[in-house]
Order: sequence, then C-alpha cells, then structure tokens
Amino acid sequence: MPAPTKEPDLSAKDRIIVALDVESVDTALGIVNELANSVGAFKIGLQLFTAAGPSFVRKLCEQGHRIFLDLKFHDIPNTVAQASVEATRLGVWMFNVHAVGGSEMMKRTQDGITETCERESLVRPRILAVTVLTSSDSSVLLETGIENDVEKQVVKLAQLTAEYGLDGVVVSAREAAAIRTSISQPFLVVTPGIRPASAARDDQKRVTTAADAITKGADYIVVGRPITQAANMREAALALSNEIAEISDRSPI
Repeated sequence: MPAPTKEPDLSAKDRIIVALDVESVDTALGIVNELANSVGAFKIGLQLFTAAGPSFVRKLCEQGHRIFLDLKFHDIPNTVAQASVEATRLGVWMFNVHAVGGSEMMKRTQDGITETCERESLVRPRILAVTVLTSSDSSVLLETGIENDVEKQVVKLAQLTAEYGLDGVVVSAREAAAIRTSISQPFLVVTPGIRPASAARDDQKRVTTAADAITKGADYIVVGRPITQAANMREAALALSNEIAEISDRSPI
C-alpha cells in the first residue's frame, strides 16, 4: 500500500514553497511581501543564508512566514544535531539534512530536537532528508563510487530516513512514486526542480512539472525562477496553484 501523506488537507496554494535563491535581503523581502498570501512557504538556501544570516531567518519566522531552511546539513552526528537544534530555535517550519550522513546522524538529530523542544517549549520543525540532488544523474553517482541507479539510491536513502523517524525526504518528482510504494508509514515528499513545461531546465537535470509531481505523490513542490523571475509573480503563483488544484481536486487557495 502506498505511504500516506502526513499532511492530507493541504490547499493547492499551501503546497507551493518558493525558493528565495537571491543575492540580497531587499530582493528576498520584496518576493516575500509580494507572495505572502499566494504561496505556502519560502525556502532559504545557502546563498541567502550566507548573505543575510540567521537573524533574517528569525525575522521572517517571527513575522509568521513558514520557512524551509535548506542548508542540507552533512557533518559528523554531533555537529549536525547541534546545528539542527539551532535551526529549531530560529523557529523554522522545516529544514533538511543529507541522508548519506547515515543513521547515527539522523538519530542524534531527532533526539536532540525532541529534547530541546520539550525543554524549551519550542514547536518541532519538520525534518527532511535529502536523497539525491536534482542536479545529479546516474553518471554523477558513478563518479562518486555509487553504483545504484538514481531511483534505487533514492529509495534506499528514503527507507533509511523513515526507519529513523524523520518526517520525509527531498526527492525529484521522478522518484516520488517509488517512495510512495516503498514506504508504508505516513511520510512527506518534497520535490524541487519544478518547472512549467515551457521553461528552461537551468542547472537541474531531473526536472518536472507541478502536475506531474503532485500526481506522483509529492506533498510540496519547490519552485524558484519560474515564479521569482516572472513578470507578475502573483499571477505565476496563481497559475501554479490552479494547475495543482486541477490535479488534486482541491481549492487553489
């Protein structure tokens, strides 16, 4: 039986996470202010986090925005666990670690956050594991000594993630269906690399459309340039919401 989602009642709008992959705080704030009522969350990755720092993340969280902190923590277990606790203290809604960090890293992260949230009365964020980056394909895996094809590697890492109690994974939509059929417990699937059918692939290899991602089992989709570089960002977000609503039979808002 396919794995059920952990969040079954999402509106189409709430499924959209906009990537704030921009250079400056001012640009990021402009996007947030423009789209706050049109999408479900915003993703802050390495570029903006390095430019703006944790105080900017905290500011957006305090303003009530749902923030996906996309720093892909990957280090020794203690370091990742401590960094994850600090991300939790910022108030983020979701963050991620690299699944290839292994079971001990995941366990220490999970335990550290649980203890901190109980002790400090914090809201527990959703913890995702990154499987295989959407910029990678089987040739890249082979270069790094991994002989599995992409789907087998993604499923293997997703099963490890589920075993150690994390909330879900970040995967290409191409592997979302395989995740749903290989894991039986409630599990989140977040898919980056979303593009309109007519859009350029930019620097990502395993890309797909929003409709395809939702059909294959994604809970959330991460979208950057097709919205943030659109002539009218709200219209672009609404078009995406409508596309999702048609597939999922849900209200676009």
